Amino acid sequence: MTIRKQFDFELEKLQGKIVEMAKGSRSQLERAVQSIYEKDLALATDVIEADAKIDQLDLDINDAAILLIAKQQPVASDLRRLIVALRVSTDLERMADNARNIARSTLVLGDDHELEIDLALKDMCEVAYEMLDLAIESYKNEDYKLAKQLSELDDSIDRMFDQVLERMLDLSANNPQKIQHVMHIAYTARYIERFGDHLTNIAESILYLVKGETLDLNE
Repeated sequence: MTIRKQFDFELEKLQGKIVEMAKGSRSQLERAVQSIYEKDLALATDVIEADAKIDQLDLDINDAAILLIAKQQPVASDLRRLIVALRVSTDLERMADNARNIARSTLVLGDDHELEIDLALKDMCEVAYEMLDLAIESYKNEDYKLAKQLSELDDSIDRMFDQVLERMLDLSANNPQKIQHVMHIAYTARYIERFGDHLTNIAESILYLVKGETLDLNE
């Protein structure tokens, strides 16, 4: 196998790990949000424990990318691919951390509270899942047009977050004895909103990969 073919093979393996990590982060968010709606403390605990797998994938991706840079001394376009892999991996790891934090809120809320969980959290998640699917496709195909769509979808999540926060403030005013519980619902909305922000960061990384330009889509 030539040096070039070996590099392409290792790069493809690396990109496969990125996709695996993205799917894992989505699964973590899905299960964390399910746990808070269903008051499922066992599921929340499982989400928290499973975060270690995402962390390990992040470490594996970092090690593989750094090794390729050291061994292959890649040209500019290949170096950008490795830099982007490192950046995307970092965002995916932090997305999974947000899911873990939602699971922690589930444990704090417990299984005997009487609060209704705001249904908008599920709507926010649906947009986040759409963003993640677009991000994966954009990353695999190096499609900057798809990447640009992520910013608009993130704006939708931001608007829903603002509405949830307003409702939670009203709810806490009317239920002062439940303020800590209400705040954990607000925290959950914030964690989902941050999940979307990290996907916007990934869009920026893809734009950098394809165009060589650094843009701030969170402005």
